[in-house]
Parts: sequence; structure tokens; C-alpha cells
Amino acid sequence: MSTTPERTAEVAAAAAGYLESWLEHQRRRLRVPGVQAAVRVGGQLVLDTALGVADLDSGAPLTPGHLFRIASHSKTFTATAVLQLVEAGRLRLDDPIGQWVPALQGSAVAAVTVRELLGHQGGVIRDGRDNDHWQLGQPFPDAELLLRIAVEEGAVLERNEHFKYSNIGYSLLGLAIEAVTGRPYAAHVQQAVVDPLGLADTGPEWEPGRAGEHATGHTGLLDGEDTRLTIPAVDTRAMAAATGFWSTARDLTAFGAALTTGDPRLLRDDTKRLMRRPESEIRAHAAPPRHYGLGLDLRTQGERRLVGHSGGFPGHITRTWIDPEAQVVVSVLTNAVDGPADALARGLFGLLDLALAAPADVPQPPAAELARYAGRFVNLWGATDVALLGGRLVLLHPSAPDPAEEHLELTVEGPDTLRLETVAGFGSAGETVEYRWADDGTAAVVRLGGISAWPAEVFRAQRAAQVRAGGAAR
Repeated sequence: MSTTPERTAEVAAAAAGYLESWLEHQRRRLRVPGVQAAVRVGGQLVLDTALGVADLDSGAPLTPGHLFRIASHSKTFTATAVLQLVEAGRLRLDDPIGQWVPALQGSAVAAVTVRELLGHQGGVIRDGRDNDHWQLGQPFPDAELLLRIAVEEGAVLERNEHFKYSNIGYSLLGLAIEAVTGRPYAAHVQQAVVDPLGLADTGPEWEPGRAGEHATGHTGLLDGEDTRLTIPAVDTRAMAAATGFWSTARDLTAFGAALTTGDPRLLRDDTKRLMRRPESEIRAHAAPPRHYGLGLDLRTQGERRLVGHSGGFPGHITRTWIDPEAQVVVSVLTNAVDGPADALARGLFGLLDLALAAPADVPQPPAAELARYAGRFVNLWGATDVALLGGRLVLLHPSAPDPAEEHLELTVEGPDTLRLETVAGFGSAGETVEYRWADDGTAAVVRLGGISAWPAEVFRAQRAAQVRAGGAAR
């Protein structure tokens, strides 16, 4: 999609209200306690929102300033710090990890290279044979236990045999950073990666003094009917390089912006291209392949080649995606084990691309005139949105993970009537959308392809009577 960051930022800012409305609909539908989200384009923050609650027990509202445990996002920060040392000539990608962590000498893991650990090609065990620290059964490993796991249990596959995700491997990279710099991992990454970007709400390991600023984590809904329980915060200790970071969506989009092309603050562009190059192919059971670079997950969505990372921590699921060429960064943080952060982040990209795809050669009435038609309308079959995106109206189904996928364009035929575009599909393409207005000028009833829908609060108030009346008429 050919566009400039300036135009993308303008379109995204205009669409921000709808993006937030869609996030809130998804949050409520999936019963997620809280969602924090941000979108940054070309350095401009165009969306910074928080929806729901920070803690179900207290009911405290979530704010954009609440901190989240971002777990494996830590790997991108760690990879950035490693590659800074490579640029400075203090470390080589082909160095065996045993060169920097002498306690590994004599073990099968000692020969695994820095590059192989960054790309999860070292064959190293994921978390150890006993990793119930991930469900609060025990503390996370300290340095002594980490090294024992690496030496005694570390080698699972041959080097470069398969992509094998490893938190132990990234924790060893944290020890290598300490050996090269002579400083604790957290102190070095704070100084080299976090502070240059002015990320006041980001840190590499648990800080008890800021505990009150964190959004509370929550358990998942196992069968859809469970009551969520709050989950206490824990320290990741020697595994901070793999999973210890905390941040906000706002700060994560600022970090992601520093990894876009042309931004010199953390790394050279050639180094960032190396990070984004497919280092590993992830293919199993005939599924389409996925790819991983050096500290970055890779994905293609439409015309966009995205990079980023997810994070899964007890009580928090998070995701950041970056379009490094278009300079667009989307970050979504949730405070539940089953939070749909990845689906929401990709949905935001889909909606942004839909807004950018407005036909340039189709004249439209002014946005102020179109705004009266926009809204969410509900009936027995669920919600339908008439959304103002990119200066024109589109019909969307907000309950879909990707609401842009089956959208329909709308044109104005008269003061009370819109026309759906004529395309192939299972919906009401080519038919009308007819409005009946309330005294205050808002939509009272909308007939979408012949079926009535109402504003959500109106339908909710009349639904029971409507269903009873239908049953009595049989």
C-alpha cells in the first residue's frame, strides 16, 4: 500500500474513535478485564487508550499509565542490546556462548552461538524440566539454577536442527551481556536501550517500588463460565533477559518506532535489516510456515511485512507489531491469561488499512455530513457497524476478529438511504440501508438489507419482549 507516514498518521488519527470503539466491543464480548492499546505512526502517537479495569476485585479503571508485564517482549530488548555490542565490536554473532559464560564449558550448550540463541536455533530446552514457576508453583530460577538447567538439561536438539523457542537460551544471553559489559543485565539494558528513548514507564526487571502502578493479572475463562481470579506479581530473577520486562502500550510503540527504518537512535539500519531477516522457519504438521528473525517474530499481513513480539506472563498477554518501512507500530496489552492481544493488534492493522484504502476517485460528501449515519446497530443476530473510515462509510461486523475482511462500501443515495456496494458475497450486497431518525437527529432504527437494527441500549431494553412476542405469535 503506497502512502506516506504523514498521510497514514492523519487517516489513523481520524479513525481513532472507531478503533477504540471496536476494541471496547471486543473486550466486552470476550469478557477481558482490561485492554491497553496504542498506535504510533512516524513518531506520532495517534491512539493511546485504556479500556475496562485494572483489577476485577477493586474495580479500579485501567489507565494508559498502568504498567503491564510484557514477558517475551523482553527478547527484543535483549536482542537490541546484543546487537549494539556487535556493532561496537565487543561481541560477535558467531561467538559460542561458552566463551562468555564459562560455567557452560564442557556442556553441549557451550558451543551454541550467540546468533543461534537469538534465532532460537540452538536446540536449547525451553524452560527446564521443572518449570512450574510459570504457574506460581515456585520462584523463577536464580543464576545458579539457570546455569544448572543449561548444563544438565539444556541440549534437547542438535544446533540448527529446528526452530526451538528457548527462554533458557535468552537468559544465557543476559549473562553474556553481563560478561561483556561488566555490569548487571538490568543496569546495562536500562542505560543502553531504555533511557535513550526516554521510556519512563519501561523497565527490565521487577521493581517492588512501582508495584502499585501495575495492572493486576487475571486467570483465564476455562470454559467460558469461570470467575476470573487475580494473580500476584512475581520476580523473574535470572530469566529477566527472556521475560522480565514491564511497560505500557505507549512506551512499546515508542520502542517499536526506534526499530523502524531510518531511526538511528538504537541501531544502524543494516543491523535492523539483519534482525528482520528470516533466521528460522517454523513449519510443522503441514501448517503454513512462520518465521523468526533475531529477537523478532515475523508476519505478513496483506501488503505489510510486520515484525514484533508477543508476551505471555501469568495474568498478562501482550503483542506489538511493527511495520518498519511504513513506520507504523501497534501495541495491545491485556491483563488476563486468555487475553486476545495478537488478534486485537492485527485487527487494528486491518482497520487502519481499510481506512487507507478509501477510493481516491470516488467523490464523498464532507465527513461532517457522513457522521450522522455512523454507529453500532444491534438486532437478534448481533452488532453491525456503519463506520466512517478514510472519509467514507463502510459496513462492518465488529464481532469478527478481522472486521475489515468482509466489509462493504456504502454510498449515500438520499437523506435517509445508503446503498451497499454490488459485489459477490453472502450478505446484502447491492441492497439499501434505510434510516429512521429520532427527534434529536440520531438514528432510531436502521434497516440493513431489509432487517431492522437499533442502537445497542434500545435493543437491549426491548429484546426480551421482542423474543416473547415472537414466541406467542407461533
